[in-house]
Amino acid sequence: MSSIYDLTVKKPNNEPKSLKDYEGKVLLIVNTASKCGLTPQFKGLQELYNKYQEKGLEILGFPCDQFMNQEFDDIEKTTEFCQLNYGVTFPMFAKVNVNGDSADPLFAFLKKEKKGLLASNIKWNFTKFLVDREGNVLERYAPTVEPSKIEEDIEKLLG
Repeated sequence: MSSIYDLTVKKPNNEPKSLKDYEGKVLLIVNTASKCGLTPQFKGLQELYNKYQEKGLEILGFPCDQFMNQEFDDIEKTTEFCQLNYGVTFPMFAKVNVNGDSADPLFAFLKKEKKGLLASNIKWNFTKFLVDREGNVLERYAPTVEPSKIEEDIEKLLG
């Protein structure tokens, strides 16, 4: 696989969604969790989405339960929680694993393109990957990096 656009992910209803549909957009891809100390970052992510979606930003949320089981079992509860508590309107997808043999191919690709500080494994919920309009993975942000701290990098990519 040579490009992020070669990948397909699953919507919450398990229907396939080609990432080719996002070609030409700036992407912020995030592994999320609904019951995590970092969950309030949904608010900041939504603020970025509100501000920049019309300029070409897409935020893609992927619920993950690999870190201390901090995600609902039922994806419908996850999406409802995000909408009711944080007004999330950016796309949320089916629950994924981000590490190990069962890691979703998208996250395997992202980790290969941008390793973390010590290794490629994702350490926690709300790790963020910034992808430019050509599909290049440019940045990886630690879970504790607030969405507002990424805004300047997003603005540069949007032009």
